[in-house]
This record gives sequence, structure tokens and C-alpha cells, in this order.
Amino acid sequence: MSLKPNRRNFIIGSGLTALASTRAFGASNTLRVGVIGAGGRMRNLLDAADNLGSYEIVAVSDVYAPHCEAVKVRSNGLATTHVDYREVLEKKDIDAVIIATPDHWHVRIATDAVAAGKDVYLEKPVTHTIEEGTPLIHAVRSSKQIFQCGMQQRSWSHFRNAVDLIQGGSLGRVLQVRTYWWQNYNASWVSKPIDVSQLDWKSWLGSAPDQPFSLEKYSHWRWYWNFGGGAMTDLFSHWIDVVQWAMKSDQPVKAQFLGDKYVFEQWDCPDTIQAGFRYPGFDVVYEGMMASSIDDGGLEFRGTEATLKLTRAGFSLYRERVKADQNPVLSEHSFRDGTISHMENFFECIKSRKEPNAPVETGVAAARAGHIGNLAYHRGGQVVWPLKS
Repeated sequence: MSLKPNRRNFIIGSGLTALASTRAFGASNTLRVGVIGAGGRMRNLLDAADNLGSYEIVAVSDVYAPHCEAVKVRSNGLATTHVDYREVLEKKDIDAVIIATPDHWHVRIATDAVAAGKDVYLEKPVTHTIEEGTPLIHAVRSSKQIFQCGMQQRSWSHFRNAVDLIQGGSLGRVLQVRTYWWQNYNASWVSKPIDVSQLDWKSWLGSAPDQPFSLEKYSHWRWYWNFGGGAMTDLFSHWIDVVQWAMKSDQPVKAQFLGDKYVFEQWDCPDTIQAGFRYPGFDVVYEGMMASSIDDGGLEFRGTEATLKLTRAGFSLYRERVKADQNPVLSEHSFRDGTISHMENFFECIKSRKEPNAPVETGVAAARAGHIGNLAYHRGGQVVWPLKS
């Protein structure tokens, strides 16, 4: 059968509770936000925030002036513009900051933000290296700040319902999870020119090794080790977060990695990947390449009683020993972009001071799994975790 969810309730069998009601900020209680890193992903996050209650952008920081100006226009001229993010954090009238910089800046800015008394929404992956995880957790937990990691599946209604099914035993014993994400960069890989005179390249580099300006690296930084971690910390981090959440397991004990640069040889990171991760009692596989987009991305949880296929569009549950024409026995379709719900959860937690749906530990764990995969790539294809000294 197929159930059609609505915004008020959605119940699947026993063990699932009604969707929580939500409320946005009232007109008399405006949330004042600072924006740090104002590129494409930030535009997506602000689009999500625009669907919610009353908030205003007070300040924006980006090392590329046109990005700052675009946010200032978006704020109806209210936002002040800054190259140095610390000037945003110094503003006493800012309640929270949204951070969507390249990965190598994440932990430094986030720790400075909580130290300045700001609540934080930090894009994934929250860390650029494994070593950054512990100090980030310590900084957040030593503060009183709300800290939401950008793992929006944790607020996405059908992902939450799928996890309830898995944890409720509807699949039987889950032994294998397949994850995949295929994208095609061939058609869109040409870097858009920028006005280099309006870019502070040294500030953009930050802690990365000094190097000449490169439009390729500036535009596609995720695929260079100095700034990102390739598919493992970009795409895979979303899916492994769902796996670790559903399976109540926060790190693999072993990783195997087969990766190559078949198409984009200029990258540091592989464009074609097959990887395997062993967790206590189950295995996870990941497949992906950046020159084919058929099937996009998703997960398959395979259990002894049923298999659950899950994407951002919805999920379907297929029972073992059920005729093909009677499967799937259950399905749900997405009715709202999870980024909107995730930002809504962040805004609500700023008011209530409750724990958000994606606290710092979950973001660190998701990033760590991707880092472990990359470590296996660098060590000849295999690594046991934790590393033995």
C-alpha cells in the first residue's frame, strides 16, 4: 500500500508518532543573523530561511566582494559587509551565524563563533580533518550555544519516518547498507570567471599552504585536499550520517577504498569511487562517479525481512516473500525540502534552547567516516580504525 503524508500527521503501523507541529518566529521576535561565506550553498540556506518566520540578515562576511553585495541587496540594504568574519562575530546584536565557507575554514570560524556567544548553523562536513573533531565538540559543549550541523536529512520528514521503521525492526536484522551518488560534472564544469581584483585570495586560503590564485581551485575547492575532501566528505557524508543514525553506530572499524581519477585528472580527489566500510554487525558500501548522473543518489537498507530504498524524493519498503506485484508494501513521498525543516529546527532551538536535530557529535561522526575512507585511499586502499600507534 502507499500512504500519503500530510503536514499534520503521518503514522506507519505501530511505533511511529505524529509529526511534531512547528512554529515560526513571530513578528515581534525577529532573529538577527550573521552570514559567513556567501556563495552558492549560502544562497540555498537563505532561500530555506525565507520560508520561515521573521529573521533579518544583520551582517555578511565573504572574501569576494560581489558575494557580500548580493547578500546586502537581499537584506534590503540592512546588512553590513566584511572581509574578516571576526567583525561579524563582534557585533553584539547578532543572535546566530550561518556558516557556509570552504571546509578548511569550518572549525576555526565555528569555534570562534561559539566563543563569541553566537548560536551556529554550520554546513557539512563540519571538519576538514579527523583531528579537528574533538576540539570542535569540546568548544561547543563548553559553551551554552545551539549548534546545528548541516545534515538536513535529520529534519526531513520521510528520512525520520524511515529511521523509525528501521529502528523499530520492520526490516528484521539489517546486514548491509548500499549508498550511492552519481553526478555528471562534464556539462557544468567550466569555471565561471570572477573579478579577481575583488577577491582577497590570501584570506580565502587561510590556513592552507600559500599558492597562486587558481580559478579552478577557487570554483571547485571540494576536490582539492587543501580545502575539501572530495566525494567522501561532500556527498557520502550525508548518506553515512543517515546510516549511523538509523543503525545507532557512530564509526566504522575498517574501510576499503578503490578510487581513481578517470575524468578530472586535474583534481586531487578521485572522481570514481567504490568503497566499503565495516561496522559492528553490518557493512556499508558506497559507489559514485562524477561523469554519470543516472539514478542520482540514495540508500538501500537490506534486512532479513525487508529492504528499504531511500532517496530525497521518498522511500519504499519491500517485504521478503511477497509477490512482486504486491511490493512495495509501503511508500512515502517527500512534501518539503528538508533544508527548510532543518533551518526551522535551528530557529526553534534558538528560542527553546533545546538540542537541535543534528548536534555537533553527529556532524563530527559523519565527517569522520568520510575522512576514514580518504585515509584508506591514501594508504593503499585499506585502513583499520582506530589506528594503532
